[in-house]
Amino acid sequence: MTYVSTNPADLNDVVARVDLVGAEEFADAARLARRAQREWAGVPAPVRGQVVANIGRLVEANAEALARVVTREIGKPLAEARGEVQEIADTCAFFVGEGRRLYGQTVPSEMPDKQLFTFRNPVGVTAFITAGNFPVAVPSWYIVPALLCGNTVVWKPAEYSAAAAQAFYDIFTAAGLPEGVLNIVFAEGSQTYRGLELALERGLVDKVGFTGSSEVGALIGELCGRHLQSPCLELGGKNPMVITEDADLDLAVQGALFSGFGTGGQRCTSLGTAIVHESVHDEFLRRFAQATENAVVGDPFGDVLYGPMLDGKFAVGFEKYLGWIRDHHTVHGSTGVGRITESNPRKGFLGDPDGGLFYHPVIVAGVRPDDEVFRHETFGPLVGVTSYRELDQAVELANLPGYGLSSAIYTTDPGKVFAFRSGIGAGMVSVNNSTSGAEAHLPFGGNGRSGNGSRQSGVWVLDQFTRWQSVNWDYSGALQKAQVDTPAIEADLDFRLDG
Repeated sequence: MTYVSTNPADLNDVVARVDLVGAEEFADAARLARRAQREWAGVPAPVRGQVVANIGRLVEANAEALARVVTREIGKPLAEARGEVQEIADTCAFFVGEGRRLYGQTVPSEMPDKQLFTFRNPVGVTAFITAGNFPVAVPSWYIVPALLCGNTVVWKPAEYSAAAAQAFYDIFTAAGLPEGVLNIVFAEGSQTYRGLELALERGLVDKVGFTGSSEVGALIGELCGRHLQSPCLELGGKNPMVITEDADLDLAVQGALFSGFGTGGQRCTSLGTAIVHESVHDEFLRRFAQATENAVVGDPFGDVLYGPMLDGKFAVGFEKYLGWIRDHHTVHGSTGVGRITESNPRKGFLGDPDGGLFYHPVIVAGVRPDDEVFRHETFGPLVGVTSYRELDQAVELANLPGYGLSSAIYTTDPGKVFAFRSGIGAGMVSVNNSTSGAEAHLPFGGNGRSGNGSRQSGVWVLDQFTRWQSVNWDYSGALQKAQVDTPAIEADLDFRLDG
């Protein structure tokens, strides 16, 4: 079966054609990775770090070309695509040093003539399934540290970002990776699941990473659990932004605009609901609606807030979410609702609206806790707005949907910041900043419906791709039994000071 990847801003532009494989081919790729893993693990970690350095240099040398492939294939604005490519370079820059810092520890023993040590060992073969909204940055969060730690990789990218994935793979292999260390597999979803199932049954995969929807993540987690494995799950979000009565409203509007509508709201960290104090609710809504109405949408190679939907399936999904708007809601911030066309135009649109999958931004005010639009992720340019009276109520509303990826609070009161931080269930908290954004040396990940607590980026991800091994070395010449033969020093426990 051949998959045709088209430009979502110009549906007549075919970007790539890729042959999709079946479940057995996925398992075969895992077998190749298994054969290559021991030799790759035997390469000293600082030398593996040098390969990571090579990758970073090649990414920087090809940054503009790679960014343009991303923009053409998924419609991400070019400025954001450049930032995404920079994220790969930043990730490589960080993990180059970790090749010299895969430290274990020397631990004091409770017995004489005995030493205790710990070592980090690679997990083995890793299998990563990634989404296409960040077709090169997110894979680097998995692949770079996994390779550095001595693992081999089977990578299944999204079909609709096939060209970007192939370019990414070509850069990595050009950096000096031996054959079989990094393997790319293009496959449809059900074949990927079956292939992963086969690989796990045959003992070919030791660690799974998945970025995508909460629903599919639950299936991946269940499958791995049957094989006593704990996957890395980075899933969806319904990311709240609390705006307090003392917030800088203009700054909050900027944050909401980028959080809610950057990449067309098609990020796992996109703003879901703005939870605004009742005293500033109306003024915030007015300013936010005005900023949204004035924002430029259209050709992603131009200066726009966002471009098209990533792929036709997301356009279909977004149409369903628009159907969740109810009579008690009010819609703001746009001259229309639904797909932007010549007959349903948007003021200031850049480019040919009928050429691609462009949608009006939508602000839905008056959302309630029992609304579908409040409780579920709405992957696309849609932001809900509701109000609160006390901060405890805002935190309760922020946690209510059960996701726990990203969150934000806008306030000038440090007390509110710490109250929000301690009450929110999200893995990431921003203060006076957007819900979106990551840095290569900070842990990224969520809880609840957003993930299983695993973290990407920074030193924290090393625990996902290594296993601790303890070594107990006794050179006393006799069998010493812990807790049994431990020397004891007696104290006079009846001692009392005189006077």
